[in-house]
Amino acid sequence: MERFFNLLVPEEAHYDHAYEGSDDMPDDMPDDMPAHSKSLLVGNSITIPVTAGQLNLGTWQGIYPCEYRNAGGPQRLGCNLGQLGA
Repeated sequence: MERFFNLLVPEEAHYDHAYEGSDDMPDDMPDDMPAHSKSLLVGNSITIPVTAGQLNLGTWQGIYPCEYRNAGGPQRLGCNLGQLGA
């Protein structure tokens, strides 16, 4: 998957990323705009049905948290539970 994402969003492409202060960043600090673009393709949330207290995933389905920054730091993963219907 990483190879596929790097084809769609190359790390070495020029990105205009001035809204987070990248103009003030040191030249040796990498821009994380490719990570933002990759995250946009995948999304930042999922909905998973639960049946009888178990995640209702198909045989080949899974949950894969991803970090797209090459120099990413620690992250927190959150979970919100809700009930649809009654």
